[in-house]
Amino acid sequence: MTSTDMTSADTTSAKMTSIEPDKPQPFRAALVQMRSGRTISANVAAAETLIRAAAAAGADYIQTPEVTTLMDTDRANLFAQTEPESASTALAAFTKLARELQVWLHIGSMGVREGDRIANRSYLIDPDGAIKARYDKIHMFDVTLANGETYLESASYMPGDRAVVADLPWGRLGLTICYDLRFPALHQTLVKAGAHFLSVPAAFTRHTGEAHWHTLLRARAIETQCFVFAAAQGGRHEHGRETYGHSLIISPWGTILAEGGTEPGIIVASIDPAEVAAVRGRIPCLENTRTFSLSRP
Repeated sequence: MTSTDMTSADTTSAKMTSIEPDKPQPFRAALVQMRSGRTISANVAAAETLIRAAAAAGADYIQTPEVTTLMDTDRANLFAQTEPESASTALAAFTKLARELQVWLHIGSMGVREGDRIANRSYLIDPDGAIKARYDKIHMFDVTLANGETYLESASYMPGDRAVVADLPWGRLGLTICYDLRFPALHQTLVKAGAHFLSVPAAFTRHTGEAHWHTLLRARAIETQCFVFAAAQGGRHEHGRETYGHSLIISPWGTILAEGGTEPGIIVASIDPAEVAAVRGRIPCLENTRTFSLSRP
């Protein structure tokens, strides 16, 4: 299995890649919903329990949410616990777990020390425990919400600059994280690179989730004609912030196949990759895409 990185320059030059699986086999996808706290070891233990439950439910692909291993607004605690990738005990535990359970384990994201900042990095791990793809979140959530909550992700995290797709046994996966959801150009780049599935592990705030979570995820599924897997953080966290939850698995037609609530747990759905080709054949909007110029008055 391979992963492919694309620099931002590839956004305009990427061609639509025809890599529909020859005889795609259905598989079971599971999303782990969490309420990560301020201690990495406790979060890894909580994730492991839910990952094991997903595997026991027959999942072949298991995704955890954004910031699986640590969720905190205290910068000192964040940096004190976060390790470089080469020394990460959490990552070592997850690669071992994927190998034991013989599943594709997608850690939606975890913090990794990169000098004086942290990468918000997603890991796709194969059933042999090998890391098949890494993706660093590109878009930083630097906003003040209408309810007064302020987020300055770039103060601690460094943005990525490469889009990533990776091959699964059932088709190609495009990787994104949380706030990336609001940038459709990234998802169009991924589908031009042959994505059949899009991953959107997230920690959406309750305020923004109530307003936009379902709408944005269904829109990304419909416009790219991909399955969307979005594992979420949910509930009031140890550091006081509240996330929306409602992990979602969505079909290429925009149908919600499975949905979580706000409590930690798992959701599972059967995925038929042939549905991607069927939907794209029904409405060939990807083939009908045209370039155009802009006229100014």
